This record gives sequence, C-alpha cells and structure tokens, in this order.
Amino acid sequence: MTAARKFPSAIEYADGVLSGDRAKLARAITLIESRNPDHQKLAQEMLIELLPKTGNSLRIGISGLPGAGKSTFIDAFGTMLTGMGHKVAVLAVDPTSSRTGGSILGDKTRMSRLSTDPNAFIRPSPTGGTLGGVARATREAILVCEAAGFDVILVETVGVGQSEITVSEMVDFFLVLMIAGGGDELQGIKKGVLEIADMIAITKADGDNENRARITAADYQHAMRIVTPASPTWIAPVITVSSLQNKGLDTLWEHIQNHKKLLAASGEFDGKRRAQMLRWMWAMVEDRLMTTLKSEPAVKTLVPALEKDIAAGKLTPALAVERILKAFGM
Repeated sequence: MTAARKFPSAIEYADGVLSGDRAKLARAITLIESRNPDHQKLAQEMLIELLPKTGNSLRIGISGLPGAGKSTFIDAFGTMLTGMGHKVAVLAVDPTSSRTGGSILGDKTRMSRLSTDPNAFIRPSPTGGTLGGVARATREAILVCEAAGFDVILVETVGVGQSEITVSEMVDFFLVLMIAGGGDELQGIKKGVLEIADMIAITKADGDNENRARITAADYQHAMRIVTPASPTWIAPVITVSSLQNKGLDTLWEHIQNHKKLLAASGEFDGKRRAQMLRWMWAMVEDRLMTTLKSEPAVKTLVPALEKDIAAGKLTPALAVERILKAFGM
C-alpha cells in the first residue's frame, strides 16, 4: 500500500515560486485556480508569504477585436521586451472558455517565440469558470508571477464585453488593438471600450495595408476627442504597429513607460492600485456571497419553480428575490 503523497505547505509553495522554478510556479497558479476550499485556504496562506515580493511589475491589459492579431502582437511585443532584459508573463481572462474551450491554448502555439523564451511564461485561464472566478484567479496569478520575478505582466482578455472592463480594473495600462478598415468599423466600437483605453494600436500596418492603417488611426484619433479620458494626466494616443515587421512596437513601449512616469508623478499610479485592491475585495465578497446563496439547499429547491413562474409572467422578479432571500434566512 503506497503512502499518501504529502501536500506542500504554503511556505514550500512560496519558496518554489521565489526560486524561479517554472514547474513550481505553474503548480502555485493551479493551486490558486482550484475551487477546493482547502486548496483556496492554502493558496491565501501562500499569497501572504509572497505579498512582500509583489507589486513591482508593470501590468498591461491587452484587448482587441477578433482578427486584430493579438497572439502575433503579444509574441512580437513580448519577445522585444525579453530582448531588452525584461521577464514577461502572459495571462488570459477567458470567461467564454466554458462554452468554446477557449483560444489561449491555440494562441500559445502561435506565440512560437515567446512560448520557448526562457524569460517568458504563458498561462491559459482556467476553463469552465465564471468571469468572477476567472478574474480572481488572474489577479492572484499576477501576484504570484510578480513574486517569481516577472517585471512585465501582459493580461489578455479573450472574451468580450464585461471581461474588458474587468481586465482594465486589474492592470496599470489598458491597450486596445484594432484593425484597419478605413474607419467603417468605428460604427461597431462601443464607446465604453474607448473610455477605458490608455492607448489604441492599429495592427497589421504593413504592405498594402499600411496606408489603410494610417487612415484608421486618424479616424480613431478623431473619435477619442469626444471621449472623456480616464485620467486628467493622460490622453490616449493612437498609433500603428506591424507585429510581423516589428514596426511601432518600440514607440508603443515608450508610450507605456511615459504613462507610468506621468501617473507616478501625479500620485495616480499608486492611487489606482489601491483602488483596484479595494474593488477586488468587494468583488470577492459578492462572488462568495453568490456562491454561498446558490449552494443553500433551500434556495436550490426553490429556484426552479420561481424561474418558471417568472418566465410565465406569474411572478415579478422583485417578489422572487424576496422569497429567495427568505429561504436563505435573510
């Protein structure tokens, strides 16, 4: 009879992360992603050990329309950064993965240079999770990667809509990638996405597409004039880039560094991070409360009938809420 495998302690997990061992880093993030209550408790104990070593990275969120070439961009941009001596971690927020299987695994194979770079680390988002659960795991994975010595964290939003807002609230700089099309696609861009963008990059600005990319950049620059900037210190620039030819990537990096410099000088940078931590706390409170409420046996028994009555027009949502909370003991 084989003895049960001894589970590492929180300190052992933390030591593994701090040692820079990739396999141990991956196992630490797997621990964070686990829904097992014992694992979650252990993960929090590990994070307490790691907290003094966190906060020293530049956190960059990356979003973009399908076809904008996010994977190719991240591969080129991340490789440029590692070539400059940076250590780059790529994380994904993919709330759609429970339905589609996610795209980051495919993206990892397309990030051919970065996936084999000794100074880079690529981590898919957990599959089958809610946005709240995936976001929690990603936020904590950022801390673990920082403790492991990664000084640039790229957080890719694979899903759309609310996931873009969620990612913008866990990073220092939010980059939106767009494709060239002479401005026609401006009709389909949500104003909300432009409001949270710290920079817009028009991708694939090479070959026959280069001139169209410049025209599109001008259209977006004009559109940004009617958007209220998130910071009084920063006006979001619009640039063109070519990931295939590595054009514009150095300019993009200069803008990101300048953004941090300006916001740090005004005190906004630290203030933003503090506000993000508070929002993170309340988001986790809401997520935990919803999980507890939905798992309450009396609520689980009651909900199917309530949903049926609401759909049939026999009950208002407000009355259903009262019954659910009463079953929950409130």
